[in-house]
Amino acid sequence: MDIRIGNGYDVHALAPGLPMWLGGVQIPSETGFVAHSDGDVAIHALCDALLGALALGDIGHLFPDTSAEWKGIDSKILLRKVVDLIHEKGWQVGNVDITIALQRPKLAPHIVTMRETLSPILGITPDRVSVKATTTERLGFVGRCEGCEVWATALLIQR
Repeated sequence: MDIRIGNGYDVHALAPGLPMWLGGVQIPSETGFVAHSDGDVAIHALCDALLGALALGDIGHLFPDTSAEWKGIDSKILLRKVVDLIHEKGWQVGNVDITIALQRPKLAPHIVTMRETLSPILGITPDRVSVKATTTERLGFVGRCEGCEVWATALLIQR
């Protein structure tokens, strides 16, 4: 059995009055992400992890922020396209692990919903989708509530 591992990382700035989408779920918040798409930084990092496992570039290459086609797009659609590409190449997702660094709002009440939202898109059960949230103890741009950063790791299995 052949396996591949990929890592992804993404950052988005926060601004008042914008929606906050994380892991495919809209999170109640006074701030949201500045982005060309819906700004779902968790899905963006996950897409990069999936693409990276097969050396297929990154989401900026596939879905450039200079294209009107992707303006305001639901990032779940981008994830679906990435998963379809992986399947076309003869691979399937084994499991994923996502770590979200955000000072506020607290994400614990939304973790299960994120896992349940992402799993059918990835074609795996929720017990194979790990989502963790942390703060940076008020340090750095995350701690100052200026932005959010996310790391993702994906395991792919050849079909």
